[in-house]
Amino acid sequence: MKKLATVLTLFCLMTSSIVLPVQAEEQTKVDLAENSKSAILMEKDTGKVLYNKNADEQLPPASMTKIMTLILIMEALEKGNLKLDEKVRVSEYAASMGGSQIFLEEGEEMTVEDLLKGVAIASGNDASVALAERIAGSEKAFVEQMNKKVKELGLKNTQFKNTTGLPAKDHYSTAHDMALMAKELLKYEKITDYTSVYDDYLRKGTEDEFWLVNTNKLVKFYKGVDGLKTGYTSEAKYCLTATAKRDDMRVIAVAMGAETTKKRNSDISTMLDYAFQQYETKPVYDRFAPVDQMTLINAEQEKVNVVTGDKVSILMRKGDEAGDLEEVVKYKKDISLPIKKGQQVGVLKLKAGDKVLSETPLVVNETIEEAGIWTLLKRSMKKFHKGS
Repeated sequence: MKKLATVLTLFCLMTSSIVLPVQAEEQTKVDLAENSKSAILMEKDTGKVLYNKNADEQLPPASMTKIMTLILIMEALEKGNLKLDEKVRVSEYAASMGGSQIFLEEGEEMTVEDLLKGVAIASGNDASVALAERIAGSEKAFVEQMNKKVKELGLKNTQFKNTTGLPAKDHYSTAHDMALMAKELLKYEKITDYTSVYDDYLRKGTEDEFWLVNTNKLVKFYKGVDGLKTGYTSEAKYCLTATAKRDDMRVIAVAMGAETTKKRNSDISTMLDYAFQQYETKPVYDRFAPVDQMTLINAEQEKVNVVTGDKVSILMRKGDEAGDLEEVVKYKKDISLPIKKGQQVGVLKLKAGDKVLSETPLVVNETIEEAGIWTLLKRSMKKFHKGS
């Protein structure tokens, strides 16, 4: 494996305005979320925080919990462990969920895609549990996967006790952690095909036809909003993790603990207005774009393509310019074979001078197996003959 970082100059961006890094101290001092107990505004691709208010305060997330539920659902779909047209049989337990629901009946069969709509559009607790049981075998096992993902994402102030966000002791998160979960979920670009829908129907053409209406009204009333998840309980009050995209920039805004939906939506809209008025992004790589090659002498494939694990962009204040932009690729030192498809093997840093503008995980886009003895022998003989 390459031990040294690969440094490249992005000539394609030198002719355009290149970002000055957005540092924490550059955040606005204006209170953009005066109605919320906790809030955060983040640019999605770079993860730069543009505004925060008590963003690390542990609070009940209510149905925003389902962002993590959706991450694991989309992950299962991408890995091929779940199919959109597959039918799931609803258990008695899933059908018994209270709160927001799509009124599933015990023994009813519904496709994964329709259940996904039930979660993403109508915040169905019953649909969330039905999919959790299909993926992990039980809600309890699925919650274990949720908390494992929490650790993988490096979230310090989140713990889940269920898939739905229904009130439970020691079930909490923060605005900051919710924004990072939203960032992870948005890697799966098809998720907004569901979260952006204002209304739809389940069981079409039957006497049990059910009208889905999005709990996030901003998808209809704010330009660019296409997700993600609302939340409400009497303890959590009104919460929302929203995302919006205009031109090349996607931002995430989280508000927790507002007294009314109107006040919550006002805070989200104010944060989004600020982001789009003050900032812009320059795209560099799409997700899964090839960046480099690793040399793995003990692998079946000696040359392994390395790709971006997420979309790569540069964030800048409108009107700012900078100098040359460099790519720095650094590989992990402790990689062992086999390497699973999607496994992180390094990081891509974009730099302007000494300032790091963004860091993006680098992954492999196929599983890499350890080479067999005959492969290694043939490889050694080939190199021996070349050196003769």
